[in-house]
Amino acid sequence: MHVIITAIGSAGDVHPFVGIGRTLAARGHRITFCASAAFAPLIERCGFSFLPLGTREEYDAVMTDPALWHPRTSLPTLWKTVANTLREQYRLLEHACDEQTVMLGSLWAFSARLLQEKRGIPLITAQVSPFGFWSAAAPSTHPPGTNLPAWFPYPLKRTLMSFIEKMFLDRAMAPELNSFRSELGLPPAKRIISQWISSPDRVLGLFPEWLAPVQHDWPAQTVLTGFPLFDESSFQQTDAELEDFLNKDSPVVFTPGSTMVDSGQYFAAAVQALKLINRRGVFLTSQPVDPTVATEGRILVRRYVPMSRILPQSSALVHHGGVGTTALAIAAGVPQIATPFAHDQFDNAARMERLGCGLRVFPPASAEALATALDTVLNSQQVRANCERYRTLMPSGESACEAAALQVEALASR
Repeated sequence: MHVIITAIGSAGDVHPFVGIGRTLAARGHRITFCASAAFAPLIERCGFSFLPLGTREEYDAVMTDPALWHPRTSLPTLWKTVANTLREQYRLLEHACDEQTVMLGSLWAFSARLLQEKRGIPLITAQVSPFGFWSAAAPSTHPPGTNLPAWFPYPLKRTLMSFIEKMFLDRAMAPELNSFRSELGLPPAKRIISQWISSPDRVLGLFPEWLAPVQHDWPAQTVLTGFPLFDESSFQQTDAELEDFLNKDSPVVFTPGSTMVDSGQYFAAAVQALKLINRRGVFLTSQPVDPTVATEGRILVRRYVPMSRILPQSSALVHHGGVGTTALAIAAGVPQIATPFAHDQFDNAARMERLGCGLRVFPPASAEALATALDTVLNSQQVRANCERYRTLMPSGESACEAAALQVEALASR
């Protein structure tokens, strides 16, 4: 079959779908991948046909926009970016379709969903994190002060969430989406997030049940696969300096991921926190870091290192709360400190903390707060035991990719 995969977002949104695509390709299927042009080198390395959205420069401009990483402005900023590519996405996907096509799309692959409606092409929508499911039975966690009280009864939560969706989410998204739907001869859509985005064919949760069990108000056609743990490790060359650094003793790894943060404040706090607990560290970031932090040989700075390569030799991970990073740390059995900024990060961090695998520190995280949290998780036998427990429960990334691939094949065989 011909599988068209559409993954909209940053590396954490794209990597799981690359892993699934590689598994499908190994099973003999043709793969066409639609994502930001920034991912062209990775997609082409995998041997997939590539449908690039926008340019690398446009992607970088979006990712470095502070509004994308502020809780109040993150959704409008993200939606503006998605809306601006709706027609381009649709044109690319429609042109690539043939009689053997089955589609797999991420949360924001709205044009794949439109093409399913217009042309009847089979589609599976997949959520990389539980945050993608709109649920009153188990509401996602948001920034402090914006969450529904846990003691609210279910009918009240359902009513309030319906109001929020109608007055805020639909009001923000519907004008642009329905304008394009009208051009396609489709009726207006409403309840976009809670109902419309989910494919009636099949919905995948790309995470395990112990992280988030299926709820009664999720789509009935939902199937959980586990985490597809792809992180480009098979494409990275050996880094002798890093290997030597890791072999001396287990450092603490810091990464803000794709998050736009005040890198000066963030890494200054990280440097001081490491001094307070007398630990060495590795900083993973594409943002500028004061070169003097690495002069004493206690901190190594790298633009990118696959987590599966560095975490097994690390003592702890401090990160932004992205679901892919969270999953890779659980797979490595490494204690975590999450410093969430926006989007699904608050929910991922809360779930990790509930598992007992680490702690949350809300930004801006001071050196003292980071040092206290690190000292706690590094010296807690309970945290270590929890990390080991979930490490052993974690299926391999290959098995999760296989489970997702089987769902795609099952849809194609209908």
